[in-house]
Amino acid sequence: MNQNMMRQIQKMQQEMAKAQEDIHNLSVEGAAGGGAVSITMTGEFRITKVTIAKDAVDPDDVETLEDLIVAASNDARGKIDAYIAQRMGPITGGMKIPGLS
Repeated sequence: MNQNMMRQIQKMQQEMAKAQEDIHNLSVEGAAGGGAVSITMTGEFRITKVTIAKDAVDPDDVETLEDLIVAASNDARGKIDAYIAQRMGPITGGMKIPGLS
């Protein structure tokens, strides 16, 4: 390998490490039901907070609340997936790398 190629590889490794740090530090909020349920999730897909509006709690309709929680979680997950694709795309050239998408 020539030195130019080695520099390119080192630069890509540095960019990848920075992107992974950015993803690790990411926090997004997903919502459902017009904000009746919101979930805060880290870039590592860990839920750190759940907020449920009082009017979303109906003891006679638990299924709707369950559906709102699932939808808010999926909304947060979708936002993280989009961020990862946007952040990693320029580095990986669109290649799918296990553990990053």
